[in-house]
Amino acid sequence: MTAAAFEEFDLDYATAMAERANRHMAQHGVAPTPSNFAVWFNYSCNTQPELKRTIDVLIAGSQRFDSATNRELFSTYLAAGSAGPVVGDVPEQLKSVMTEAQRYVTEAIADNRTQIRAIGNVAEQAESGIDPRPLVECLIDELTKAAARASKLEVNLSETSRELDTIRESLNKAEQRANTDTLTGLPNRRALDEFLRSSQAVAMETGEPLSVLLVDIDRFKKFNDNFGHGVGDQVLRLMARALRDGLREKDLPARYGGEELIALLPGADLAVCEAVAEKIRRSVAECRITRRSTGEILPGITVSIGVAQFRPGESMAQFLERCDGAMYLAKRTGRNRVVTETRLEGRAVANA
Repeated sequence: MTAAAFEEFDLDYATAMAERANRHMAQHGVAPTPSNFAVWFNYSCNTQPELKRTIDVLIAGSQRFDSATNRELFSTYLAAGSAGPVVGDVPEQLKSVMTEAQRYVTEAIADNRTQIRAIGNVAEQAESGIDPRPLVECLIDELTKAAARASKLEVNLSETSRELDTIRESLNKAEQRANTDTLTGLPNRRALDEFLRSSQAVAMETGEPLSVLLVDIDRFKKFNDNFGHGVGDQVLRLMARALRDGLREKDLPARYGGEELIALLPGADLAVCEAVAEKIRRSVAECRITRRSTGEILPGITVSIGVAQFRPGESMAQFLERCDGAMYLAKRTGRNRVVTETRLEGRAVANA
């Protein structure tokens, strides 16, 4: 919520909500920083239903509101550009269209009132015994004007509707571009974060499993150095296709960064996710890459994949950190393999 939005509350209500926010923060061990207060003030006022729903789910799952969780809540729902559109951000084109539509409707209402008065006058004169022929002509004239006004209004509103469709399409395309990695065509980190937050909430509410696999291309830097970044980009697109082809429709593949790709699998436990990861690993290992400019067959590519399953109550950072650790263990133990988080736990016990 912006500062301007805070000012809309009267003093007594704002004070009561501030006290409630402070109580919530104290109850859940949240440090009284300005950003944390903004989160819990909004929670107390229920100004953002998604924020309230997320916090309620975290509370129900006995989530500890540590600094990482608090930062995620603020950056997701309250930081600049994350709280959704506000009036000041509405495109000028949209405001212009809405102003025109409002003018059309206002004029139509005024015309209808004029028509009703005119027809009322005709009715009064008819009751007075006046020659009906002029009255009929007057009535026909008023009805003709009304039909013409209605036709004009229909045309204007139809044009407005088309303009709104154009604006909606532009906004949808802009949203799609903002959520897509330009090189691979996969969803980007922004889209990944949004999908992960919603999937996390569903997993905590329903008890359904949620798993993640993280893919890293083995020795990709050396491959880039030997064959050039153009060929490296070709490899990344190939990996993206292999990842997408190996997933279910409801899963989300994304580019995580650099040569790392990631996939979230709602409803999949660790064993299912491991099997999917192994399928992807094999398909990549079997690929043969040809240099487009020369037709040269390039050395094969392999990937190391880490797999982890979400644990209710943990933060997104903790969830992804375990998967990242499993992926790096796959690289340290020979590459071209899938390693699950259970191997991390086994090594921790062995080293204890």
